[in-house]
Amino acid sequence: MSPQADPCNGSQNLTEKSTAPHAPAERDPAPHAGGAVPEWRALAAFVAGTVFFGLAFVHRVSPSVMTTELMRDFAVGGAALGTLSGWYFYTYAGIQIPVGMLNDRFGPRRLMSTAVAVCALASFGFALSESLLAASFFRALIGASVAFAFVGTLTIAGYWFAPARFAMLAGAVQSIGMLGAVAGQAPLRYVIEQFGWRTVTHVIGVAAVGLAVLLFYIVPRRPQSAHGGAGETHQTFGGMAAVLRNPQSWACAGIGFGMTAIMLAFAGLWAPKWLRDVYQYAEVQSGAVVSMLFLGWAIGAPVMGWLSDYSGRRKPVLLAGILCNSVLFAVVLFAGFRSPGVMSALFFMLGVSGSMMTVAFGSMREVNAPKYGSTAMGLVNMCVVGSGAVMQPVIGWLLDLGWDGRMVGGARVYEGGVYTGAFSVLFASNLLALVCVLLLRETHCKQLVGNAGSR
Repeated sequence: MSPQADPCNGSQNLTEKSTAPHAPAERDPAPHAGGAVPEWRALAAFVAGTVFFGLAFVHRVSPSVMTTELMRDFAVGGAALGTLSGWYFYTYAGIQIPVGMLNDRFGPRRLMSTAVAVCALASFGFALSESLLAASFFRALIGASVAFAFVGTLTIAGYWFAPARFAMLAGAVQSIGMLGAVAGQAPLRYVIEQFGWRTVTHVIGVAAVGLAVLLFYIVPRRPQSAHGGAGETHQTFGGMAAVLRNPQSWACAGIGFGMTAIMLAFAGLWAPKWLRDVYQYAEVQSGAVVSMLFLGWAIGAPVMGWLSDYSGRRKPVLLAGILCNSVLFAVVLFAGFRSPGVMSALFFMLGVSGSMMTVAFGSMREVNAPKYGSTAMGLVNMCVVGSGAVMQPVIGWLLDLGWDGRMVGGARVYEGGVYTGAFSVLFASNLLALVCVLLLRETHCKQLVGNAGSR
């Protein structure tokens, strides 16, 4: 998820500063150890970071197109499968605040390259796993490693690009991530059918090795201007405390949790199986329909961010997103449409409406000091990904409660009414988001908190 920039502010607006601590107001290119960063290198580093985020989304949604194989190979039901998939989210969400602090403290170069290397090793381990315990461990390690992708890429954007470009770049990060999710649906299912899920996971690991090398050599060293001196460690922990003490931070985080639950828990794991079990979709066909939600999110995120910036308002966009998302989800669940074309259109609009959540990142940036920007983004991203960690196994547990004992190909099959009851819990997550939007302060695209903590 990605924060939005603040072009509606005046020239004295504090958002003209990067989220990087002590960064200069103008840096295109910015200084770093040894001289200026060429524009091509800054752009290449940013592109490599977005590819990392796209890889994170491939891993995030991949269990949704291999549910049958995972249930069969590990002999598990819905609750256990939801927990296995959820281990990615547990570790990803659990370290988001430390990830933000580390980026504020050390910069993205070594952090991101090391993280992708760990991701590669974890991918190999997951592909070789013969037990649920081993698979869970490596799934958790994948989540922890890719947790550096989003905040690290935004840190690259903050260090080596002009602040006026931040909204465009943040939207690009979000879009590439969602395109990774699209690739993790029908295309991934197709290659799994050809080669098997273990072989495909090995190939993903090999790709991660190449990306780790690229990130290490292409991302510049941390700018000298971002070093804070002897008091930097104290400032880092002080920033975390300041962000956590701010009630508006938690309102933004609650919006992130509530509005992404449908994307991560429904589309990210259970929707393809629901379409197969209830509407008899083919494996690839179900993945293609669900991928439309991620495509809608990829297109909607930068557009909705631009709309919020252009109008100078945050809350109306968020409210519209929650209401439209809830209505569309109700239509998907209860209207009984069977046509893949109609369902694809509904899933696409569900993604567009959900993507309005990204405006909350803009609010989060504006209600916290710019120098603690990475830490603030880490808190929101923790709750965003935490929605998948919580809701995926909850839905699996509810499905198992209603299971009638039927199995096909070694995997449990659930009735339509059981799915509807389990998915209805996601309306509660949207209700949480609605309450948090009502509690959120309208920033009017202006930085409300300066680096000195003044409002």
